[in-house]
Amino acid sequence: MTLGPSLSELLARARSDLRLGLPVALVGPGGAGLLAAAAETLGPERLAALRALGPADLAITARRAETLKARPYDGDLARLALPEDVGPDWVRAVADPVDDLRVPMKGPFDSRRTGSAALHRLALALAKSAQLLPAVVAVPLDDAAAQAADLGLTALPPAAAEALAAEVRPAPVVSARLPMVASDAGRVHVFRPQDGGEEHYAVEIGRPDRSRPVLTRLHSACFTGDVLGSLKCDCGPQLRAALAQMGAEGAGVLLYLNQEGRGIGLANKLRAYALQDQGFDTVEANHRLGFEDDERDFRLGAGILRRMGFAAVRLMTNNPAKVAMMTAMGLQVAERVPLRVGQTPQNAAYLATKAAKSGHLL
Repeated sequence: MTLGPSLSELLARARSDLRLGLPVALVGPGGAGLLAAAAETLGPERLAALRALGPADLAITARRAETLKARPYDGDLARLALPEDVGPDWVRAVADPVDDLRVPMKGPFDSRRTGSAALHRLALALAKSAQLLPAVVAVPLDDAAAQAADLGLTALPPAAAEALAAEVRPAPVVSARLPMVASDAGRVHVFRPQDGGEEHYAVEIGRPDRSRPVLTRLHSACFTGDVLGSLKCDCGPQLRAALAQMGAEGAGVLLYLNQEGRGIGLANKLRAYALQDQGFDTVEANHRLGFEDDERDFRLGAGILRRMGFAAVRLMTNNPAKVAMMTAMGLQVAERVPLRVGQTPQNAAYLATKAAKSGHLL
């Protein structure tokens, strides 16, 4: 047994480093690799230090490249040669679309055509998992592990990409009785992922029979809706309605998954709100930020339900994708239970977009 960090612990360390503004070394199969830093947190001194190591690229997703009219020769991403005369402000302006309308001209961009983009792809996935804007400054390294050790930086081995995409398996930490408005017979379970990510919660109402389909809601955290009562979405009303129905039936499980803003984090969600104020719908805003329509991983919910002993559910959702995911993960969806509440004049366009572009049954 070793005292050194495991691969999942190295990934957690790398996410933290990117959020702090530290570069992370990504090692390729042959030993060569990249030194990658998040565009959002990169300061002038570290940008200068990166440039001193070699030619730098700014990697962005194809979604962001489409907005910028840059050519994504790598398919799902673009590697833009970093101009010699730009600083962190230009880097962040390319990464963050909030000022696109105020400062529309940032190019022309020189997109790389040659060489592998596999490690740039890993760097972008790592930035997403850290809930940062998906844009990274990357510099090639000849001996990535050794150079990272010399610089005191975290180095991720070639297996990191597979590990980052693997299913996260949350483990139970503690549970306790919690009387609630919805039911006096409530219990909250805390589950902690082994990758150092956010904890997730299961709210159990009553004593659900493990041999029968349980009334279930997979609810993604929404600070603005669940806590502040935002009228821009229907999340808060859905949360309360789901608990109320479980309380009325005497049994149910609500999974509260910490995947704010469809998995992009609260800061990026508020960036999307700022873009919506400029006239873009919720899907367009995500794309301009460089994200997909939905970045959530609902395998988390399936894993938690299995750990709790459930094999079949009556799923409270308007989203057919959740039904498909649960089925694909080996859980039987005996019934889809609609949850149409919380419509307001302020969220009418948002709900219409969910129906038209995301297939929600509203």
